[in-house]
Amino acid sequence: MEELMKLIANYGFPMVVAGYLLVRLEPLIKELQKSITLLTLVVARQSDVDVEQMRQIVEGGS
Repeated sequence: MEELMKLIANYGFPMVVAGYLLVRLEPLIKELQKSITLLTLVVARQSDVDVEQMRQIVEGGS
């Protein structure tokens, strides 16, 4: 039981902080992903690259 308390004391706080940061930063990461996707499409359109092909690449298709 004492070892379990030591593990919680040593690893519990960092796990809580990491979880909090993940929850807190997730919306920001999703917004950044949308911005990057939009900018990729804009650059593709300006460079005369096939936009549909670029969209498939950005969305994860091959």
